[in-house]
Amino acid sequence: MQATAASFLARPLPRPHRIGRLADGAAVSGGVFSLPPRLRGPRCSVSLSIGAGSGDTGDSGFSYQYAPVFRRYRVRDPYKLLGVDRDASEEEIRSAKNFLIQQYAGHEASEEAIEGAYEKIIMKSYQHRKKTKINLKTKLLKRVEESPSWVKALLGYFEVPSMDIISRRLLYFAFIAGWSIATSAENGPAFQLAISLFSCIYFLNDKMKNLLRASTTGFGVLVGGWIIGSLLVPLIPTFIIPPTWSLELLTSLVAYVFLFLGCTFLK
Repeated sequence: MQATAASFLARPLPRPHRIGRLADGAAVSGGVFSLPPRLRGPRCSVSLSIGAGSGDTGDSGFSYQYAPVFRRYRVRDPYKLLGVDRDASEEEIRSAKNFLIQQYAGHEASEEAIEGAYEKIIMKSYQHRKKTKINLKTKLLKRVEESPSWVKALLGYFEVPSMDIISRRLLYFAFIAGWSIATSAENGPAFQLAISLFSCIYFLNDKMKNLLRASTTGFGVLVGGWIIGSLLVPLIPTFIIPPTWSLELLTSLVAYVFLFLGCTFLK
C-alpha cells in the first residue's frame, strides 16, 4: 500500500493544454484571457491638468489654480483677524491689511474677510472721533451756560466760522506779514498796515452789514494790537530777533495777528 502511494506521488503532473481560440472570438494567449470584440466595452480616458490655465475654464476641462487660504478669515474680531492691537494707528492697520491682501491674493473669501475687517476698524475709529467731538462741544456749551453773566455777554461778541474761512484769512494776513518782512530793509510797513486795516474792515462789514461799525471795530483792533505789540516787543530777547528787524516791524507783526483775529472771530 505504501509503495503504491509513493509511486502515485512520484508521477509528474499533467501539463495544461494551451487553447489558441475560444468560441465567439475569445482567446487565451500566454495565460491571459481576452474577450471577443463585441463584448468589449468602450475605453475611457481622463486628462487632468493641475495648475494649467485659469480657474474659470468652465466645462472645457479640469483646471485648478492654487491659492493660499487665510486661516483667520472666519474670525469675527476685526483686530484679531488683521493681527493688530486695538490701539494701533490707522497707518499700521492699513499696512497690515495690504500685507495680508498680497499674501492671500487669489482666495476670494480671504480677501473679502480682510477688506471687511479693515472697513469695520476704520468706521469704528471714525465714529469714535465724531462722538468725541460732539462730547467736547457739549462740554464747552455746558461750561458756557454755567459761566457768569458777564462772561456770556463777552462771548456773545465772538463766533467760530468754518475752517475754510479761517484758513483763507490766515494765509492772507501771513502773506502781508511776509511782504512786510521782505521789504523791511527798504521802507517801513506803513503801506502793508493800511492794506491789512482796509481788509479787516471789509471782512467785518461783510458780517455786520454796517460800514460805520465795521470801520470803528477794525480801527480799534489795529490800535489795540499796536499798543500791545509795543509793550510786548521790548520784552523779547535781542538775540532771538534778526538784526534787520526794526521795532516798528515787530509791532506791526503783532498788529497783523490782532487784525486777523478781529476780522475772523468777531461778530
